[in-house]
Amino acid sequence: MTQLAISHIAFLTPGNYPDNAPWQGLEESLQLFETGERLGFNGAWVRQRHLEHGVSSSSTFLAAASQRTKTIELGTAVIQMGYESPFRLAEDLSTVDVLSRGRLNVGLSAGQPAHAELLGPEVFNENWRNEDFSYHRVSRLIDNLSGRYLGDEESFIESPGNRQRPRLQPYASGLTDRIWYGSGSLRSAKWAGINNLNLLIGNLTSGENTDDYYTAQLNQLDAFRAALPADAVRIPRIARGRVVIPFDSADASTRRRYTDFAASRHVRTLSPQGERRTLFSPDLVGTAEQIVEQLHQDPLLHEVSELRIELPYEFNIEEYQQILTDFIERVAPEIGWKRDV
Repeated sequence: MTQLAISHIAFLTPGNYPDNAPWQGLEESLQLFETGERLGFNGAWVRQRHLEHGVSSSSTFLAAASQRTKTIELGTAVIQMGYESPFRLAEDLSTVDVLSRGRLNVGLSAGQPAHAELLGPEVFNENWRNEDFSYHRVSRLIDNLSGRYLGDEESFIESPGNRQRPRLQPYASGLTDRIWYGSGSLRSAKWAGINNLNLLIGNLTSGENTDDYYTAQLNQLDAFRAALPADAVRIPRIARGRVVIPFDSADASTRRRYTDFAASRHVRTLSPQGERRTLFSPDLVGTAEQIVEQLHQDPLLHEVSELRIELPYEFNIEEYQQILTDFIERVAPEIGWKRDV
């Protein structure tokens, strides 16, 4: 295989916290963003999850992160559009992008959202199953971010000291170029390509016509690229996500903890899981030298230039900081990455 040429490295954190101490966990996640910027990471991303001990409103969290950092890209992966208002979410995201001076990256997905039996009646009504959970919801969000005016040329909004044509405010120029889609199937990869969105390749995917994770993801990547508009003026970005845990500077007990964690999840990587035939890529745990060797064996990393380190829920702030430090100092330079100067 050829050498890797990874030029952009980010990390994804769950923003986890104890049930009785949410401030502590959220504050530590903000500190982790500051650590990532200091170490030279190109991006820091947060998961969005509902009903869990994690970040339920990524736009709110990233607004805070925009004031604690200056240069690092800020991302959310992924916002499931099922529970979101395409207009109100667009207002929140554009506000964060303006506050961060154009550093926001937005990961999205469509389909029926998680916990729908519990949350559907809370978000909508008893007829929530009739709601539109299709790609159209994503398209509406992007359209709202485009800066288009509402109404005709004679439509104006009057406010004290101001008269203006109506459009979503604040308008964040360039944000639509930083929209990502979290693909997990051939259909979604093709749709993302047709719409020229950036592509997030995650740690899991659906098995279609194969039991092999890498084959499934490579097929989706081919479908994405084949669907890209021939006349597109922008080449979309593609980022590969993996759980990577170097333990060079960790003590012996922490090394055992990391190794036991990966071992507890290994069986799920051996065959498709559940009715949706979900396929998982293996977690990478070991010394920097071992991890570099395994990363070079990942066929997807030979197809992309961006890597996103996915941090598990189970660890604490000190362990996250150790993992990020070991990775950026010992692994990243061996896969093509150079720190921006």
